[in-house]
Amino acid sequence: MTDEPQRHRIQVACPECGHVQTEPALVISTQCRGCRTNFQVREGKGVTRTQSVARFAKPRQDGDYAAPPVTAPAKAPPRYGPAIPAARSWFMRLLHPAKPPREVICFVCGHGFTAIAEAQSSQCPKCGGYVNLLDHEITGHSNTRIETRGNVIIRKTGSVSGVTIRCHHLTVLGGLSANVESSGDLVIRSDGKINGSLQCRQLRVEKGARVEFLGAVTAVTAIIDGHVRGRLTCSGPVTLEKGARLHGLVRCSEFIVKSRAKHTGTLELSGAVP
Repeated sequence: MTDEPQRHRIQVACPECGHVQTEPALVISTQCRGCRTNFQVREGKGVTRTQSVARFAKPRQDGDYAAPPVTAPAKAPPRYGPAIPAARSWFMRLLHPAKPPREVICFVCGHGFTAIAEAQSSQCPKCGGYVNLLDHEITGHSNTRIETRGNVIIRKTGSVSGVTIRCHHLTVLGGLSANVESSGDLVIRSDGKINGSLQCRQLRVEKGARVEFLGAVTAVTAIIDGHVRGRLTCSGPVTLEKGARLHGLVRCSEFIVKSRAKHTGTLELSGAVP
């Protein structure tokens, strides 16, 4: 959408707050970047979402112009206790509380914003870029590029190779041989070699996992609870849990080693690692 020529874009004003924003010429609905209100676009103008209802009166015949007889309204039965819809609504909110908004980072400009938890897609309020928010579950072999700010999980029977994965949270239970760019957490619970560069907010290798990173790994923080071999660069702390093993080059600002954990290799500590 950002590469679309300017002649194919129009100026649309929000019907609620009057905020003016640029949209594609074929847009039919959008979200205001000022007040976050969803509205429709008709003939290049923003209109409030409404549901019109049309009812046609029965054709009148001769003698139908007399006033209808006045009847007393039916007496409503007495109500005991709270209304059923209100009680049901309160009970459903108790069982299914509202989910907090999700964090979204635009693929085009890198701007961070929030979207509702149930959203399947969104639009960057800064550059107008489209952001996919669908979750993916991989149960077989896949070599298709994945680009979403939803969560991706690779099951034990699944594997990904030869492509790039851009997502929010990534959980690996199967095979992974791809480049990863995760705006959230990267959790590894499987054994094997991972060929590709990895970038995430937090790296976590679960207990019992044996992983060898053949490419560079960049994260903000890392928690190692299994056996890891490779190069690891973190701008924050790296923590080795009880009984963990780490072999290779580690660059971080803080290195925490718990009882019975062991690191073999080179350790470089600094105040902040880019």
